[in-house]
Amino acid sequence: MLEEARMRTRILQERLKAHDIELAIFTDESSIAYLAGFWGYLSVEFGRPTFLLVRPDEEPAVVTPLMESEMVSKMTWVENVRGWEDSGPNRWENVLRDAIGKAPDALWVESGSIPAIVRNFLDEQFGSVPLRNVSRTLGEMRMIKSAAEIQVMKQAGQIAGAMMAAAHQSLEVGAPEYESALAVMAAGTRKAAGFLTAKGWEAFVSPLIHNLQIMQSGADTSMVHRRSNTKLLEKGDPVYFCFCNMAQFKQYKLGFDRMFFVKEASDEAVKIQQAAIDAQQVALRSIRAGVTAESVAMAANDAYAAAGYTTGYRTGRSIGVAYLEAPELKLGDKTVLKAGMTFAVDGGITVDGKLGGRIGDSIVVTDTGFEYLTDYPRTILYS
Repeated sequence: MLEEARMRTRILQERLKAHDIELAIFTDESSIAYLAGFWGYLSVEFGRPTFLLVRPDEEPAVVTPLMESEMVSKMTWVENVRGWEDSGPNRWENVLRDAIGKAPDALWVESGSIPAIVRNFLDEQFGSVPLRNVSRTLGEMRMIKSAAEIQVMKQAGQIAGAMMAAAHQSLEVGAPEYESALAVMAAGTRKAAGFLTAKGWEAFVSPLIHNLQIMQSGADTSMVHRRSNTKLLEKGDPVYFCFCNMAQFKQYKLGFDRMFFVKEASDEAVKIQQAAIDAQQVALRSIRAGVTAESVAMAANDAYAAAGYTTGYRTGRSIGVAYLEAPELKLGDKTVLKAGMTFAVDGGITVDGKLGGRIGDSIVVTDTGFEYLTDYPRTILYS
């Protein structure tokens, strides 16, 4: 993965040169992971920003907290790693200013994700230098995944499958929701560990599956993103699991959702869930290289309408080293799909305060269609 990261940075440097971009400053963790191959365990929430500075004709530089610099140096291929301290003359502001050097004609930053403390510093110190957005330049590269990236995402899909099987097996009348969340994390962690060694770069990849489990049961399935709690499952409950902030491996994130029923289901609940499954399948059948992103959403919307429902959210989102990348499968996004793009593709129906129907998978686009990255039965599922 480090050689891939090095190659991506070289390609980015060529793009910067072609667009006369003198200096790009990356602050988003996913961008830094994509280009430099490392990520931090502490972040800007602790007041400790990390930067990757890329120029067209120079070796890139990393500016990171001194306490993390040893780990960073072992994780990245970038040789110029500059550590900064929380106080004194080596505060991050001074180290970053030194790394920037003479003010360029423009500073290219990730406008949508740059931390406020960094933006404020740049405004104060380089007020006469315009800030421009480099996100699209990098984002266009991230749209198409390499064979190595797809292989990692397939491993993430296997991990997600183990998580979903554990979720399914955990469902019992009287069981609390949080027990299902614990089962998911344990199963995913054990599956991820099987893909890892404790050597080299992989020694810094934790197998632990974490984050709060998105899970709802009963009438709460009308709420898309409630977290698991102490609620006890009842016979006939629909139970929804979303792994969109949990199914990840080596920094690559997937989308993956399933709905289950505890022992039995009402006719209405089955009808709604089947309509969500059908809409997702219609969307998937429309995917192939050469179609537009919005055409996939239009196909799904037609399926919802034919079943007598509407949906309140997009049909899919591009996935990779970030939870949300470009393009999106929604009305208005006219991006033409290409082989190697990866998406989370959802089916979703909400009846407020009563029920929901949900399903989601991750896929990779091919010339003639798509290939699943996640796999679990796409039918009405019972415990």
